[in-house]
Amino acid sequence: MAISKKTIRDIDVNGKRVLMRVDFNVPLKDGVIQDDTRILAALPSIKYVLEKGCQSLVLMSHVGDPKKDIKKAREKAEKDGKPFDEKKFSDGKHKMAPIAAYLAKLLGKEVKLAPSCMGPETEAMVKSLPQGGICILENTRFHKEETSKDEAEREVLAKVLASYGDVYVNDAFGTAHRAHASTETVAHYLPAVAGFLMEKELEFLQEKIVKNPIKPFVAIIGGAKVSSKIAVLESLLGKVDKIIIGGGMAYTFLKAKGFGVGKSLIEDDMLDTARTVLAKAAEKKVEILLPVDHIVTQEFAAEAASKATTSEAIEDGWMGMDIGPKSIEKFKAALVGAKTVFWNGPMGVFEFAKFSEGTKVIANTLATLVGATTVIGGGDSVSAVNKAGVASKMSHISTGGGASLELVEGKELPGVKALNNK
Repeated sequence: MAISKKTIRDIDVNGKRVLMRVDFNVPLKDGVIQDDTRILAALPSIKYVLEKGCQSLVLMSHVGDPKKDIKKAREKAEKDGKPFDEKKFSDGKHKMAPIAAYLAKLLGKEVKLAPSCMGPETEAMVKSLPQGGICILENTRFHKEETSKDEAEREVLAKVLASYGDVYVNDAFGTAHRAHASTETVAHYLPAVAGFLMEKELEFLQEKIVKNPIKPFVAIIGGAKVSSKIAVLESLLGKVDKIIIGGGMAYTFLKAKGFGVGKSLIEDDMLDTARTVLAKAAEKKVEILLPVDHIVTQEFAAEAASKATTSEAIEDGWMGMDIGPKSIEKFKAALVGAKTVFWNGPMGVFEFAKFSEGTKVIANTLATLVGATTVIGGGDSVSAVNKAGVASKMSHISTGGGASLELVEGKELPGVKALNNK
């Protein structure tokens, strides 16, 4: 199913300088990459432009959010009454060096690291790249212009970035929902196309989930809060046959239906919203499936003593940590015969092994569905299918949690909108 935007297949990159936005926002610990999924996802586009004879390739990405992290660390130090040394805290953090070295190993060729996104040293490095040479710019978020809400400010950085290429390729779906200098503004100054990863994300999320889902269509929505998923739920009501709701948000729905939820996580200010969703679902003949039993504890801890409830209700003093055995069977049965499944959010506190069973079973069930399109909408659900060892059995695993949700909500993503139409 073709997307409406031009891709790198639609342009000739031979002899051209290619500027490519990738999403190398990977977890780093002491300078070591903890998960290379996003780097591997960008390799097809990178290898393609090199094989097609590009003059040079300049890559750009952010890693982490320096401004936010510094603010958080400073506030913590102040709260603890300790001095805060910004230079010491920032040293080595959010830097692209380990990513450049890792990419060089994967490609088997040198990947130069520019000291910045702007400045004479970076410009000289980009200009001196040999035929087929690669350079990666330092973290785009070291520049305030990257994330500025003022378009004129973003243009300052975008114009410099545009000077490094003849064509712009956006392969960073995970940041496509942000109107940043390197994701959206730069596309105003160069021919702008989608990379292979961006193309695949749009094919599955926009075409196969939003526009043309094959029925029966089942959505599985979990996670902690109704407030963060309400727009997705409302959008899906017009498309799906069933919605399975799990995780912390299920307790808000159960309380809205009059069940006791003990001291489980709930959002009291979302109770009316939950009732509205249930009423709209009934009106549209969409089946909403909520847990009918739970694994509960008296404290939020990895090894807390637990038990299964016998019904939807949770007694005072106890909190839900996972869906129970009856709910697991109910949810599994609801997935039988599904032709399209969209999953975003775990069924319980799956980061604690003891409370990961519900999430694990959902992952394994999706892996066994025959002839179904199974789309994992980023975030914790990706970790869940990876932990269950069934990632290769999913039709598509999105690299962008926030971007995938906004797309399914029906929003137009700035980074996608800015690309050239076919």
